[in-house]
Amino acid sequence: MKSLNDARVLIVGLGLIGGSLAAALVSRGVCREVLACDRDEQALIIAKERGIIDRAVPDLEQAVAEADIVVLSVPVLALSALVETLSAFDLAGKVITDVGSSKCNVVATARNVLGESLSAFVPGHPIAGSEKSGVTASRADLYEAHKVIVTPMPENDPQSVAVVRRLWESVGALVLEMDVDHHDQVLARTSHLPHLLAFSLVDTLAGDRDSQEIFRYAAGGFRDFTRIAASDPTMWHDVFIANREALLSALDEFSLGLQEMYSAVEQGDSRKMTGIITRAKAAREHFTRMLESQSYLKSMSSNTLTYTAGPGGVIKGTLRVPGDKSISHRSIMLGALAEGTTHVSGFLEGEDALATLQAFRDMGVVIEGPHEGRVTIYGVGLHGLQPPPGPLYLGNAGTAMRLMAGLMAAQNFDVTLTGDESLSRRPMNRVVHPLAEMGAVIETEEGGRPPLAIRGKQNLHGIHYDMPMASAQVKSCLLLAGLYAEGETSVTEPGVTRDHTERMLNGLGYPVTVEGDRVSLQGGGKLTSAGQIDVPADISSAAFFLVAASISPGADLLLTHVGINPTRTGILDILKLMGADITLENQREVGGEPVADIRVRYAPLKGIEIPEHLVPLAIDEFPVLFVAAACAEGDTLLTGAEELRVKESDRIQSMADGLNALGVNAVALPDGMRVPGSLAETVFQGGTVHSHGDHRIAMAFAVASLRAAAEIRILDCANVATSFPNFVDLAHSVGLNVSETES
Repeated sequence: MKSLNDARVLIVGLGLIGGSLAAALVSRGVCREVLACDRDEQALIIAKERGIIDRAVPDLEQAVAEADIVVLSVPVLALSALVETLSAFDLAGKVITDVGSSKCNVVATARNVLGESLSAFVPGHPIAGSEKSGVTASRADLYEAHKVIVTPMPENDPQSVAVVRRLWESVGALVLEMDVDHHDQVLARTSHLPHLLAFSLVDTLAGDRDSQEIFRYAAGGFRDFTRIAASDPTMWHDVFIANREALLSALDEFSLGLQEMYSAVEQGDSRKMTGIITRAKAAREHFTRMLESQSYLKSMSSNTLTYTAGPGGVIKGTLRVPGDKSISHRSIMLGALAEGTTHVSGFLEGEDALATLQAFRDMGVVIEGPHEGRVTIYGVGLHGLQPPPGPLYLGNAGTAMRLMAGLMAAQNFDVTLTGDESLSRRPMNRVVHPLAEMGAVIETEEGGRPPLAIRGKQNLHGIHYDMPMASAQVKSCLLLAGLYAEGETSVTEPGVTRDHTERMLNGLGYPVTVEGDRVSLQGGGKLTSAGQIDVPADISSAAFFLVAASISPGADLLLTHVGINPTRTGILDILKLMGADITLENQREVGGEPVADIRVRYAPLKGIEIPEHLVPLAIDEFPVLFVAAACAEGDTLLTGAEELRVKESDRIQSMADGLNALGVNAVALPDGMRVPGSLAETVFQGGTVHSHGDHRIAMAFAVASLRAAAEIRILDCANVATSFPNFVDLAHSVGLNVSETES
């Protein structure tokens, strides 16, 4: 068909939805002409007078004959009949779509009557509206920054689908895709059920003998919840009928949940009430942040976050970076599986750790918080997890997915682990294969990538596994599966890796044996509550400020309460070998983990060949270490770090590309990098670099601005929130000139 600019668009039905689409198309000059057809002649007159449409065509067949794109915007119960009427017309070369909030009925009719024209019928549903209705309520901005769900059928011509996408995108909508059946199920729960409940609640209270008093003193919560009860009754009656089966299913689920809350209130069951309330609050916050990344939605566009880092600055002051992400993940997992209550302080409230917390809430664990880093977990024991209501969404948390693969492989229910676009590109076979040796059944996408569909009710048996490369995630995954396995599970490491899992298991009363490079445990035990877990500040987050102070002349910085687990201190050892001025103060042990305050002052650095035994101890810190290397005298060489190729991005290539863009001739190697250094006052040119959605790369280039000649723009920085949610604020507080903008 012709381009959208040359097309005539016909709107059939000038209510709020159709009228607003027409108004948006006309006001933006999107297409050649906007036509309208409606049985209500007055609606056509009003629309023409107000400039909502270009031309009214009262006769439907004539209107369709003149149009290139036909948008069916009639009540949902009338859609099927309208499609039948259209089937008698000449539809050759035309694209047809609809706006109904229920799709199955109209799709079934289209398949029965449209014949060859079916390929051009692309169902759609704008998620926008108002309590007002009719053409007089039309708004040209109704769809700006609102979602429109397109539900293509297998029979659809891809070009027709593309036309419908462009139509909605042209009026400012965010276009998403969803399967037809899934659409009706999801909308029954997220839209139709809330409207039904609001109508029912207001109707019930309006019939109460004290109704005047109820409504006179209604607080904001009541008004907010019942606002949608002012919506068009006819429209919602039609929706409830059209999507009856999915709505009844959703109503059954809600009734069960309501009965559970009724029982908790009746019995005064404080723990059950707390569980329901905290799960609900956390789920609301969780999905507000993450819904657009769910596996059943595919966004056609998204906002991005850009960092702008001004040149220069001196690093001074005292700060405490957020809690250790690795320990935060494990505190939730093992606290949930312990018998008793565990109190966590210092919990990292970043999106990765919150995704883990939400996953265990979804499996029935009562968790209070987080509030200012404090979390209370009411453990259910090793065998107390419940089937989640759907896939467990883990955002960008690779640690969570790999560790939970081991835990979920031993449960008595099936579960699917999903993540965002970045996590869905990361290979999981290094945990899937050894778990399969233990008896687990796990299905992956091509190349061993997520989602992971894990089959429950498997009898796992212990194995000995010689890890081909050092990885704390693989080791921890197998040890966690080993909790449920028959016999001994043991792992031999080719190099030292972080030992947080072993330390926490021992702290929870589950013995883990460490003999040289071999770690083992026996299955069949139980975890007891630790009482209190104090999560130290994350040395991986501290690393950015360790390097910042090391390369900033005149710097003097104190980082407090930092975890200095010997399996994590590679960053300290490497910087000291390069000549950094770093001292540990107030060393102590908290909850089985060593911590210290770390003071770092500026000192000229020198390039080194990084010892291979330190590589696994600093694997997450190399992006910012490459920045330090560029500010050192002479070359720095890293080898033996192949794992950097399969992190959130290919960190070797991503950092090499960024350094080159800023004037540093770094050379990417298959397993590392060669970085030429300089002690010049300005090492980096200004310019633009891409983080590829990798939080550590984004923060590393922000640190580079301290020795830059001009401003550095860093693209795609939204994922910094996964591990370091207040990075920009803390960076400002000690002298970095970093700001963020959303586009």
